[in-house]
Amino acid sequence: MLGYWHKEALSEEMLKPGFLPGERILCSNDWFKMDEEGFLYFLGRNDDIIKTRGEKVSPVEIENIIYKIEGVKEVAVIGIPDEIMGESIVAFVTNYPNSDLVEKDIQKECASRLENFMVPQKIYFLDEMPKSTNGKIDKKILKSTVVK
Repeated sequence: MLGYWHKEALSEEMLKPGFLPGERILCSNDWFKMDEEGFLYFLGRNDDIIKTRGEKVSPVEIENIIYKIEGVKEVAVIGIPDEIMGESIVAFVTNYPNSDLVEKDIQKECASRLENFMVPQKIYFLDEMPKSTNGKIDKKILKSTVVK
């Protein structure tokens, strides 16, 4: 691979120097573990993309649908490891006061607007989202609450 077409900065970011002079190695942003026999097992991605049922899913696309549901204050969507699907889609939601939303309401709305493989398998309701120092929702903390 020579690089990304007319995207020199992206090429520099994704194509890392190899061991041989002039060699460049593609950095896929995937995390794997290797067993004793050299087999690789997918653990997750360095970016937010969720890989489920052989499909790549943008959490932002799902979040945008859930944000449109009346009563939703904040939402974060992550992928968690799943032996069968690769990753399972999980949504964390905070509601406005007096909202009576339940998991099935959100799943039903997602099912009406998204492909079946993009509908969150589980939805957790929180009183408050964990935030990083810059005020963004901290998805690493959310993931650690469901992945043990």
